Amino acid sequence: MAEHVSGADWERIAAIYDAGLMASRRLMEWEIKLIHATEAQLLATAARQPHDPGFVPFARRAMAAGIPVEVVSDGFGFFIGPALARLGLADLPIVTARTTFDGRRGSIAFPNANPSCQVCGTCKRQRILGHQAAGRAVVFIGDGESDRYAAGYSDMVFAKRSLVRLCLEHGWPFDRWTAFSEIHAWLDRQLALFAADPASLPGPRRRPPFCGAEAWGPGRFDPPSPGE
Repeated sequence: MAEHVSGADWERIAAIYDAGLMASRRLMEWEIKLIHATEAQLLATAARQPHDPGFVPFARRAMAAGIPVEVVSDGFGFFIGPALARLGLADLPIVTARTTFDGRRGSIAFPNANPSCQVCGTCKRQRILGHQAAGRAVVFIGDGESDRYAAGYSDMVFAKRSLVRLCLEHGWPFDRWTAFSEIHAWLDRQLALFAADPASLPGPRRRPPFCGAEAWGPGRFDPPSPGE
């Protein structure tokens, strides 16, 4: 969406967020005011972005095996549904913010935030804990700064780009990935192992909270600074 944004502070504020010093919720509330474009223009920009050709066969393989797959985005999110529809995956669950437009102005709401924490617009941690509470081991696939809290609670993490750095900094185990075809191959191996021995796959592991009101106290609007 950068081509439709006005504001000289865009990169500076984004760098503060990337350093883990600013809440994604505050970032998006600030960014949405800088966007001067219609929803149609933004959707056209999003439609030009390339997609990993391995995602569709991976998602269909997982769903055929009875494995829930969902897209969880701590972002504006309005373009995800149309993108999945073009890929033939319109029924895939999407958990994200609610962005609406009035002409060339947008507004954003956060129906999937954690009600006890104001830091993330969409609480990925809550999605992971919910699946684990249902007895599922969670495989998290991510690549960015908004995955910094989710990865630490997941049972297995596939990471690339800045998520690799975050996992290394925190000592979280992960596997590197570059394309969904690699994760598809891993899934096929795991399903073969499960078919041979259903006890071979581990169940979910709960971890103590390191983010949210439980770790930071209530009423936070930004993550704690180093040493705080």
